[in-house]
Amino acid sequence: MNNLFSLDTIAAVATALSDSGIGIVRISGPEAIEIADKVFCTKSGKKKLKNVDSHTIHYGYIVDFKDENEILSEGWQDCIVDEVMVAVMRAPKSYTMEDTVEINCHGGVLVMQKILETVLKHGARLAQPGEFTKRAFLNGRIDLSKAEAVIDVIHSQNEFALQSSMNQLQGNLSKEVKNLREEIIYEIAFIESALDDPEHISLDGYKDKLDEKVSNLSDRVEKLLSTADNGRLMKEGISTVIVGKPNAGKSSLLNIMVGEERAIVTDIAGTTRDVLQESIKLHGIGLNIIDTAGIRTTEDVVEKIGVEKAKKYANEADLILYVVDASVALDDSDREIITLLENKNVIILLNKSDLTAAVEESDLIQVIDELVPGHKKIEMIRTSTKDNTGIDAFENAIKEMFFKGNLKNNNQIVITNMRHKEALKNAYDSLQMVKRSLADDMPEDFYSIDLMSAYSSLGFIIGEEVDDDLVNEIFTKFCMGK
Repeated sequence: MNNLFSLDTIAAVATALSDSGIGIVRISGPEAIEIADKVFCTKSGKKKLKNVDSHTIHYGYIVDFKDENEILSEGWQDCIVDEVMVAVMRAPKSYTMEDTVEINCHGGVLVMQKILETVLKHGARLAQPGEFTKRAFLNGRIDLSKAEAVIDVIHSQNEFALQSSMNQLQGNLSKEVKNLREEIIYEIAFIESALDDPEHISLDGYKDKLDEKVSNLSDRVEKLLSTADNGRLMKEGISTVIVGKPNAGKSSLLNIMVGEERAIVTDIAGTTRDVLQESIKLHGIGLNIIDTAGIRTTEDVVEKIGVEKAKKYANEADLILYVVDASVALDDSDREIITLLENKNVIILLNKSDLTAAVEESDLIQVIDELVPGHKKIEMIRTSTKDNTGIDAFENAIKEMFFKGNLKNNNQIVITNMRHKEALKNAYDSLQMVKRSLADDMPEDFYSIDLMSAYSSLGFIIGEEVDDDLVNEIFTKFCMGK
C-alpha cells in the first residue's frame, strides 16, 4: 500500500521527555535530509549530510542560524544548540520507508525541545501521535497487526505479554492470517471460475473437497480464538481477589506477595474495611490483586459496605484466593464465602499451618461439594504467612491453572487484541455458514459469499479491510515520536 498523501516531512522527540543520558529527535519525509542539513554542522563548519551514504552516523553540532550566511562567518559556533551524533537512513531502507534522520543529542528536556524547535523552524512539521508507525503501515512496511504490536511492546507489563507482543511484531500472526486468506481466496476463485465457465471447469465432487478444506480452516481459526482469553490475562494481568473471614491472614498474604507492608495487619478482626489494590508479577505473570474486607455478618455500617464490595469483586474476578484460617473450625461465614466460588478459578490457602489444624482438606471438599455442586477444580495449599511457607506452591498453582504450567512457547501465536478476537470470531462464523450451506446442499454461489465474508474478516486484522477512521483511531493511542 503506497501512501500518496504524506508528502510533508515530520519531526518529533522519539524518546521520553524527561532528563536522561541521551535523547533522540527523529525527522522523516522527503525533505528530512535537506532539513537536517540546514541545522547540522560538522566540527569544521561544513554541512554534508546530503552527500553521505545511507545508514551512516556523523558527529557534529545542531546550530540555530538566524541567517543562512552565518555558516560562513567565524562566529557560527555561537549558534550551537548541542553536540550530537546524526544518523542518516535513506528511503526505502528506514522504519517509515522514507528518508529519515535521527539526531542523537544530550537527554535534557530543554535541549531536546530546542533541537525540535530548530528542526520545525526549518521546514518540518510536528508529528502526530504514532505518525511514524502510521507511515510505516501506509507505505507497506508493516501491516496493521504488526503496528498494533509496537504499542503492545511499549505497554507490556509482564514478561509473557512482552514475549507475545514481540512474536506478533515479528509477523507470526500476520503470516498465519495471510496463509488463511490465500487458501480462502483460492477456493473463491475456483468457484467463480467454475460458475463462469462450466464447460471447462467441473464442480463434480468439489463439495466434499470444500467441506474438508473449510473444516481445516475453521479448526485453525478456532485454535487462534482459543488463545484469546489467556491472551487477555497475559496482556492485562489476572484479576485476583483475596477473600476470607476477618483475621484469616488475607492482608499478610498481600504483603508477602507485594514484598512490603502495604496492608495494615493486626490481631483485631475486621481491620481491613475497604479494598486495597496492587499489581505484582510472579515469574512473568501479572496479577492485579484486590485485598477485601473479611466476610462475616456484622452490624458495623462501614464494615458491612466493605463486605458487600468484597462479594462484588469476587463475582467479577478471574481468580479467587480464598484464605482459610485452618486453626479455626469452619462456620457460617465460611459457608457464605464458599457460595461465591461457583464457576470460578479458585485457590484455597489453608493458612496458619504453623498452628494446630482444625480444618482438613476433606472438610472443605465436603462443604464445597454440598454448596457448589459441579464446581471447577479447586487447588488447596497449606500456607503460613507467618513462616512464609507454601508461597512457591501457590505461585506454581497459578501457572498451572491459567497457562498449563507453561509460560514460554516462542512459536505460539496468542491473541491479545480484542479487535483481532472479534475479527476471528466473525471469520469463524462465516466458515460455519459455509459448512451449513454444504450440509444443506445449497448452490455454489452461497459458498462463495460466506467465504468472501471470512476473507474480509481476516483482512480486518492485518489492515486490508479497514477504513481510514479506524486506522486513525488506532494510531492516536501511540505516544508522540513513535
